[in-house]
Amino acid sequence: MEMVQEEVEYSWREVVLPALIPVVQEPVELDRETGERRRGRDIVVAVDHGPNSRHALHWALVHLCRLADTLHFVHAVSSVQNEVVYEASQQLMETLAVEAFQIAMVRSQARIVEGDAGKVICREAERLKPAAVVMGTRGRNLMQSVLQGSVGEYCFHHCKAAPVIIVPGKEAGDQSVL
Repeated sequence: MEMVQEEVEYSWREVVLPALIPVVQEPVELDRETGERRRGRDIVVAVDHGPNSRHALHWALVHLCRLADTLHFVHAVSSVQNEVVYEASQQLMETLAVEAFQIAMVRSQARIVEGDAGKVICREAERLKPAAVVMGTRGRNLMQSVLQGSVGEYCFHHCKAAPVIIVPGKEAGDQSVL
């Protein structure tokens, strides 16, 4: 049986985020530093308007990010041509970029992509080749997940990058890890 790779065109729009990073001189390179540490890593963070994706972002900022890293926010929508959806998504991405800079001083890039959330996240992960793909989950049980489907489960099985799925604790509720 031979696998057929489909080349599917998809619609997306870049989000211009506020320039938060002050211009600083390049640090002096040390012999013991690796290239990855100097360059930083790319980390994809799947975001939406819910509290669980913000919780996953805060987890990534506290536990995963380093100074030279770049966060790539990915938000899946039904239509990138809808201006109301685009403006709401752009506002969300700008808010998250400011939070990321204030908490961990990392750079951010954002992209709003049209399509099914799981497929969009996996496609962006394939394009960027990140060190990790971070996403939140609603914490459904196994039966609900099987019946209704789960973006996190889809990405766990189909992403070529390392998916990190953050399940919020029941006591945390809407609170963040910060």
